[in-house]
Amino acid sequence: MTPQEMEANIVRYGDLKPCRTAFIDAHTPGSDQKENFTVIGGGVSEAADQHVHITETPGFNIGAAGQPPKCRNSLHSHRTAEVFFVLKGRWRFFWGRWGKAGEVVLEEGDIFNIPTGIFRGFENIGTDYGMIMAILGGDDAGGGVIWAPQVIEEAQAHGLVLSEEGKLYDTKKGADLPDGVGPMPLLTDDELKAYPEPTTADVIPGYVARYWDLVALADKEPAQVIGETGVLRDKPGFEVAFLTRASATPEMHEHDRPSVLMPVKGHWHLTWEGGESTLAPGDTALVPANVSHTATPSMSGEAALYHVVGTDDPAGATWTG
Repeated sequence: MTPQEMEANIVRYGDLKPCRTAFIDAHTPGSDQKENFTVIGGGVSEAADQHVHITETPGFNIGAAGQPPKCRNSLHSHRTAEVFFVLKGRWRFFWGRWGKAGEVVLEEGDIFNIPTGIFRGFENIGTDYGMIMAILGGDDAGGGVIWAPQVIEEAQAHGLVLSEEGKLYDTKKGADLPDGVGPMPLLTDDELKAYPEPTTADVIPGYVARYWDLVALADKEPAQVIGETGVLRDKPGFEVAFLTRASATPEMHEHDRPSVLMPVKGHWHLTWEGGESTLAPGDTALVPANVSHTATPSMSGEAALYHVVGTDDPAGATWTG
């Protein structure tokens, strides 16, 4: 694999192209400064103008959300996994029908495997622009977003209408739903009963892993973060590992399917048969299947990296085995 071919599989943080109209709350005060990024795969954006950096999906999608301080993402749910790790800033995640069932604050490097089937939202509570990276289960990322009814109702008051096909129409720009296409129906009271209201104590122990705990666990070999035997036990169709300087190895290896490297701290030297490159925090590298490679810190100082690889497990609800 040539350096040019590999570079086409690397999305640099500085080259990320944001979409500011990706979701139904794009005009809603408090959420109208969000930026959505689709890094690998089409993600769950509802906007036709969302830029997709790499269309190939390795059984999961990679995305990101960037928000200034006090900006929030509205309450929604997914049918497959939604995993976030904090790249920059300080973030509050909250969940429940009205966002009051529980909450947790995450710092840089912390990771959250949000249980499927609950409404969740998040906001930047830091003092500067923040970024969180996302892993979404399935090639089609679960088929889209399920919004809490109040989110759809409030969005309509600000000119955005979501069709039953999951596409956005901005009435302030003169757009109307096509003939024969209705608006996205609101969840009924009976349907809403299927969405649980777990407490903070229910969620944090099995779904949140802290950066410094993972650093300690990765002192001799990569720490398994998400997987059947991971710190966060789940089988969402992919596994997530965590590497540090102490557990990185120069020995080359390969996978029988594509894998993704996502640095969170420090610079990393990616080497493969055919070339080498350097990855920085916020960069995302898709390494093709059967390409022998390795990643090691390229300079002194703190270094940590998340590694994602698909499995044969089907994408779906959070595993409870």
